[in-house]
Amino acid sequence: MSNSETGLWLRRFSESPAGAPPLICFPHAGGAASSFVSLSRALAPHAEVLAVQYPGRQDRYRERTVASISGLADAVVRALGPDLPAGCAFFGHSMGAAVAFEVARRYESRPGAKGPVHLYLSACRAPFLRETDTFRPREDGEILAELRQLSGTAQAILADEEVLGMALPALRADYRAIDAYRAPREARVDCPFTVLVGDADPIVPVHDAAAWRAHSRAGTEVTVFEGGHFYLDGHTEALAALIRARTPADRPTA
Repeated sequence: MSNSETGLWLRRFSESPAGAPPLICFPHAGGAASSFVSLSRALAPHAEVLAVQYPGRQDRYRERTVASISGLADAVVRALGPDLPAGCAFFGHSMGAAVAFEVARRYESRPGAKGPVHLYLSACRAPFLRETDTFRPREDGEILAELRQLSGTAQAILADEEVLGMALPALRADYRAIDAYRAPREARVDCPFTVLVGDADPIVPVHDAAAWRAHSRAGTEVTVFEGGHFYLDGHTEALAALIRARTPADRPTA
């Protein structure tokens, strides 16, 4: 998994043993690769965590944002290359879950190519539930109003006007991307899902998250954590333990 775009799109925050199974992590709307630092450290002895860095934030701040889920998925596939490493799994939080799913669909659609072995889909509605939604780009005030409902990372953005000003272009693009995203109920992949959601998430009810089971041919389990949309901020160790338990130790390394 190495080409001219890999280093641009992927970040590694911890060293892992040679042959550790890769876990590619996809951030939420407005988020960056650094949102997975804690999870990377918790999994370092067990998995090689690679976090996707979307354009328009942090060290890619000057780059043009990508305002569609399909555009992000296409770019990530180019960065990862034609073949995923053996034992590779995806973890996506909020908007990142939709991107992870679309990347998995693209790999499975390629003759002879293999998709990820597992999808961890966190704090996100099943995409087929969006089919009847009417798309309308949100104004900045609407985006900020939703962020105020959330806990954790979103509050840190709102608390600092300078950070908020820098984050708004990425937030606008990401909200447009997820609001416009649609996938039919029959859109499925072959790998199993672990769906993760907070019991007090104000924008993703548990039953909307659990509806992801319609998109897997291999089965879905649902795990509910105490907390809101950013429940994972307070459950890093539990989340890492869950991922370790679902990653067999004898994954092939080539």
